[in-house]
Amino acid sequence: MQRISIVGNSGSGKTTLAVAISAALGVPHLELDAVFHQRDWQPLETELFRARVADFVAAEGWVADGNYSSKVQDIIWPRADTVIWLDLPRHRVMTQLTWRTLRRMVTGAQLWNGNTESLRNLLSLDPQQSILRWAWTQHRTYAERYRAEAADPANAHLTFIRVPSRAAARRVVAGLRGQPGGVAGE
Repeated sequence: MQRISIVGNSGSGKTTLAVAISAALGVPHLELDAVFHQRDWQPLETELFRARVADFVAAEGWVADGNYSSKVQDIIWPRADTVIWLDLPRHRVMTQLTWRTLRRMVTGAQLWNGNTESLRNLLSLDPQQSILRWAWTQHRTYAERYRAEAADPANAHLTFIRVPSRAAARRVVAGLRGQPGGVAGE
């Protein structure tokens, strides 16, 4: 396991897991949101986004977290050897996401390229504006998508690891300690 794509619903812990795996394996990490979301939440032009992702996944080892199936999955997955799918229960995802979003709002934490969470977006009923609404409406979609992707013969070159809990995520990281390039004592 040296080229890993981590996918799942917003707030499921993709970046947290990616950072831990990256450290355990000693490989670089790319958070797709950090590349895609430019200042004022403007999307990076598609061809430039694809080029940056392609440059990153050309390396021998890496961890990339994020979905972006229609934009870059066709670049990432052919190079990947493993897909880790965070499939936590909806109530767990919504709890984690709500607290994370509120914490970011209260602290004014800057995300990618100076962006911050806003109360207006949080309370919006539009899934394109509200991360909470997005996660709620997309939960089943992601579960169905990645279940189908794991069963698709076109993805036979990939090892799919379904992670249904935080404890399971910790076990994945702990299991990497003995791999070449991994670090002991996570």
